[in-house]
Amino acid sequence: MAKRDAPAIISKPNDLARGGFDRLPPIVSNSGAAASVKFIEFFAVTIRNRNTRAAYVQAVLQFLSWCEARNIRSLRDVQPVTIALYIEKHELSVPTIKQHLAAIRKLFDWLVTGQIIPYSPATSVRGPRHVVTRGKTPILSVDQARSLLDSIDTSTIVGLRDRALIGIMVYSFARVTAVIKMRRRDYFQDRKRWKFRLHEKGGKRHDVPAHHNAEEYLDAYLDAATFEKDAKALLFRTIDRKGMMTNRGMSRTDVLKMVKRRAKKAGLPFSTCCHTFRGTGITAYLENGGTIENAQAIAAHASPKTTKLYDRTSDEITLDEIERIVI
Repeated sequence: MAKRDAPAIISKPNDLARGGFDRLPPIVSNSGAAASVKFIEFFAVTIRNRNTRAAYVQAVLQFLSWCEARNIRSLRDVQPVTIALYIEKHELSVPTIKQHLAAIRKLFDWLVTGQIIPYSPATSVRGPRHVVTRGKTPILSVDQARSLLDSIDTSTIVGLRDRALIGIMVYSFARVTAVIKMRRRDYFQDRKRWKFRLHEKGGKRHDVPAHHNAEEYLDAYLDAATFEKDAKALLFRTIDRKGMMTNRGMSRTDVLKMVKRRAKKAGLPFSTCCHTFRGTGITAYLENGGTIENAQAIAAHASPKTTKLYDRTSDEITLDEIERIVI
């Protein structure tokens, strides 16, 4: 049987995040052609989310680079104590350490399945404990969110677009990645109500009734924008220097820059980011009598524990209790 050739090397460094490599780590290439194939397949075949893939690529490359600096020349030479020492010496945050360990563990599990190594050295390694009961996402108050939306100049197509985009994130608890993926067909009428169709992580399709404010914002934007009849046309696009809408959809970076600019103009904290609006909407909903279970459904969270991280309704209660300490 002919020896299996190693995969072709892709020249662009950006291809790393998509499962290609401008240069295979020596520790991988030293392990043989079959190991090289399985290594690339791990990223290209098993991980569908682009952001997760990019994070896992960086985590694995950092670990393998650390191993090579300690004269570990082959994947078969990696031992449980190797991984444990790497985790112990890691100087990043606990969530990052846990993410690195998850990437390493899944890689070696894949290599075992592919019969590259006899056992996974990562199976017995335990990461640090990390319990989170309150998220770190900066949240706006109702007044701050209202101030931001009202501060946007809607006499231009840019202002109408930005208000509609932020409005959808606030009123539907949508992730920015889901909103910028929206196409003309994803705003549709179902019986008497209009809905947003959001394409969430993991390929999930999630339909959310349009809040009357978000509906008003998006209608105003669509009335002013020139959209082709193609139902596949992206809703939120970049604007050129002449103030004309292009065919290029906005990226997460484009939206973040816009949010930072709008927040600064409205006098809001610099920490305001795209995810702020998801947490702001959830907190406002819960403050008005909404339930965690329904908030979970609207946000398309797999667990109510995740939704609870965005709940800041107890903050003021805690402060009132602390002020009882009179000395």
